[in-house]
Amino acid sequence: MAAPAWLVDEMLGRLARYLRFVGCDTVYGQGEDDDALARAALDGHRVLVTRDRALAARVPGSLLLESAEIGAQWRAVRAAWPSVPTEVAFLRCSVCNGILALAPEVPPGAEAAGLPERVRSGEAPLYRCEGCGKLYWDGSHTARIRATIAAWESGGQA
Repeated sequence: MAAPAWLVDEMLGRLARYLRFVGCDTVYGQGEDDDALARAALDGHRVLVTRDRALAARVPGSLLLESAEIGAQWRAVRAAWPSVPTEVAFLRCSVCNGILALAPEVPPGAEAAGLPERVRSGEAPLYRCEGCGKLYWDGSHTARIRATIAAWESGGQA
C-alpha cells in the first residue's frame, strides 16, 4: 500500500517537512482552524495527522500522534504506514510541497552564488520547486537529514 497524501496540523510542522523530504505529498495546515482542517482533509482525501484528540475524532481515518517528540512521531507514522519512504527523494519542496523538477540549467548570478562547485559545474543534479522556485541539491544538509531519519528508524533521537 502506497503512502497516502497527508494533511499535517499546525503542531507538527517539522514532521511535515520530513515527510516532504522523503517525497510524500504533505500539506501543512498552518494557521487553519479545526473546521478548515477537517474540511480540507475530507475534501482532499488526505490523512489528517494531528495531536488534537477532538480534531482526530472528527475526521475518519486520522492519525492521532501521542508524542510531542519528533522521532516518536516519525515512528508512529511509519508504524501506521510502513510504506512511507525512509530515503530522501528530491520530489517535494520542503517549504511549499510543490513538485521538484531537474533544473534545466544552473541559474545565473546571485542565485547560483550559494551553490557548491560540483552543482554549478553540472556534476551533481540541481532541482527547482515548480511552486516557489526554491533550489535543492544533494549536499551536507541532505546527509544530516538522512542521519536523522536513520536515528529515528533505529529508535533514537537526532
